Amino acid sequence: MKEFLLKLKNKTWFDWFMLVFPISIFYYESVFRISTVGDYFKLSTLFMLLFCVAYGAIGYLLSTIFKSRKANKIIACVLLGLTAVFYLIEYFVFKFFKVFYDINTITGGAGDMMGGFLEETFQLIFSVDGIFKIILFAVPTVLVAVFSKRVVPVNRSDAFRRITAAAALVVFYSVNTLFISLSSVYYPIYKTEYNFQSAVGNFGLVTGVRLDVKNFLFGDTNSFETPEDNNDTSSQTTSSSITSSETEQVDYGFNQLDLDLSGGSTSKIKELNQYVSTLTASKKNEYTGLFKGKNLIMITAEAFTAEVIDPELTPTLYRLATKGINFTDYYQPASAGTTGGEYQNIFGMMPTAGGMSFKNTADNLNYFTMGSQLNRLGYYGMAYHNNSYTYYSRHKTHINLGYSGGFMGYGNGMEQYVKKCWPQSDLEMIAGTLPTYIDKQPFNVYYMSVSGHSGYNRAGNAMTAKNWDTVKDLPYSDQIKGYLAANLELENALAHLVSELENKGIADDTVICIGTDHFPYGLDQGGALGNMPYLSELYGYNVTTYFERDHSRLIIWSGCLEDKEPIVVDSPTFSLDILPTLSNLFGTEFDSRLMPGRDVFSDAEAIVFNMNYNWKTDLGTFHGGKFTPADENVEIPDGYVDRIKTIVRNKIRYCSGALDSDYFAEHFGE
Repeated sequence: MKEFLLKLKNKTWFDWFMLVFPISIFYYESVFRISTVGDYFKLSTLFMLLFCVAYGAIGYLLSTIFKSRKANKIIACVLLGLTAVFYLIEYFVFKFFKVFYDINTITGGAGDMMGGFLEETFQLIFSVDGIFKIILFAVPTVLVAVFSKRVVPVNRSDAFRRITAAAALVVFYSVNTLFISLSSVYYPIYKTEYNFQSAVGNFGLVTGVRLDVKNFLFGDTNSFETPEDNNDTSSQTTSSSITSSETEQVDYGFNQLDLDLSGGSTSKIKELNQYVSTLTASKKNEYTGLFKGKNLIMITAEAFTAEVIDPELTPTLYRLATKGINFTDYYQPASAGTTGGEYQNIFGMMPTAGGMSFKNTADNLNYFTMGSQLNRLGYYGMAYHNNSYTYYSRHKTHINLGYSGGFMGYGNGMEQYVKKCWPQSDLEMIAGTLPTYIDKQPFNVYYMSVSGHSGYNRAGNAMTAKNWDTVKDLPYSDQIKGYLAANLELENALAHLVSELENKGIADDTVICIGTDHFPYGLDQGGALGNMPYLSELYGYNVTTYFERDHSRLIIWSGCLEDKEPIVVDSPTFSLDILPTLSNLFGTEFDSRLMPGRDVFSDAEAIVFNMNYNWKTDLGTFHGGKFTPADENVEIPDGYVDRIKTIVRNKIRYCSGALDSDYFAEHFGE
């Protein structure tokens, strides 16, 4: 023992190489954050630093295994190089899609990006910015490879130094976790309100991936919560500005089904049933069944937003937006790119599995999609897309949406109507397919458009080039004019569609519903809030919050509404409200408790939220950990913010559980 203590006393514990990995990882994280979300100088950067020390200790332990310095140096360079490559992949993904790819999305969507946008991907990588970022991320690997022999030699670590590194790992990780748990702002992001995008933006990419892997392997360990009742009814009123006295006097009943929620075949199903059993179904109302028996044409418009609508530039869009149901405070949360937005519109759920959310429905019972609901009522149904029919695995998912006729995209039939170019024409898609179903009434069709896709230059965008002369004299930058030109193809498609419906005499018997998939993220190279100059130019204000970024316009129109006073919905609404609202308007049998959105004409409370756990209600907005009342005269009930936060957490957990467990098969499967 004396001999051991003597060795311990004389031992040099410190090894300069211990600093290489902590410094390198913090360097990677710093470059990555500054290059993506910005907002570097805040408390969470300290949390990121402390985690980097812990992760760096792991790198040190892995790169000092062998007696050979050469072997250890190779390991160190490989570890640093692979880490740099991963940061670069995520950086280029963010540059392209303005979101970070989690594990689900990487495994399910990386191939789509490379296969579908190969040219654009190479342009990003080999641009001046791309090459500069490659050089920046290569610096630690190059320094270790070239200078480590003299400056910071790579040794074979002895037991004492390895114990020191292991102790540093445990101490820094534990202390940092403790610090985070004491923060009312950052602990929810780390634990109870975890979201990959927020975790990466606050704690760094490595921590975001670590938490994502943990949830991927072990599932969400959080459970449903019971919100405190503050007895507030001020925001639980009908969301339409047209409210009749009859609405208050007539009891229309509830949009609720007779479900057995007492048990469940699995623990997850039991948990979901217990949660649903605590909810109150929303009431039917004077708008219930307004569109009963009518045809439905539902469109997810690529990168569409409210600013496209103009009485002179896009008269058909303006007509549909103002002479139907007017949604004046509508949002499309950008959660997982195009496939995530499409998922929200069709399923009325948040894409909690990222880019894999839609793909995971391929074998599920998708009972409440409009395709399924109207198919059960005898409608003819069909889904269409004018880009590749296999992209995002639509050939597997879109044949399972309930449309009786299946799905057609470019490659399995659409090529007979649409010319091969990029992006393809929405006008050609609708003009070509409309004759195939217009006489099969009642019909129920779905379009995923592509004409509004980025980038918006005449050389690379066929729709921008086609419609350029119409926008060339507008008072905008060429980037904005290119975007508007691309969206004119949607306007042309709708002008043709409405004209044909009217010529056929069925415009009054047809409903057109148009939403978008996400904000026009292709306008800007950067995606950080406050650093989107072109998007800000289009919107007319500096975009600094998610709600400013994701505001859009929902269109629900039928010819039968044109001679009536406009129906105005001025409470906050979003993409998850589309499905329950259409279900109510078409008078289908559905259970509002199973839909996290709301029928906007019901008595359900207006709550708009995104995957970052930000939310907006009639009373105010919660963003970035801070609640801002709608105006200074609004009285906020005690406990209101905590109650809505709990409701939002529960809704997101329900979205996750329902997708993972194929929840509707439990209640409606054979």
